[in-house]
Amino acid sequence: QVQLVESGGGLVQPGGSLRLSCAASGMTFNIYAMKWYRQAPGKQRELVATITSGGTTNYADSVKGRFTISRDNAKNMGYLQMNSLKPEDTAIYYCNVAYYTRSYWGQGTQVTVSS
Repeated sequence: QVQLVESGGGLVQPGGSLRLSCAASGMTFNIYAMKWYRQAPGKQRELVATITSGGTTNYADSVKGRFTISRDNAKNMGYLQMNSLKPEDTAIYYCNVAYYTRSYWGQGTQVTVSS
């Protein structure tokens, strides 16, 4: 059974940092591209960052230079390091893995940036 479990969210002050983790099971993780999405209240879900199976990364303009996506295939883990957080980064963050027509989602983890 495929499962993705996010962790690491929480409340942080503006300018602070958080590291989100995504634990994958029930799949051959290293063949999947991994993505982090977020959804703020009243807004559509948006793509934040992508890392391919080969390690190529891409970022939304709004997080470029502040967020870093990474993966550890040996541990079936993905990460999103978030630095210099802003109130507008407040959202539920979701981990997604995709391989051709296969796509799986985690349950999400709340990130709140507020003083």
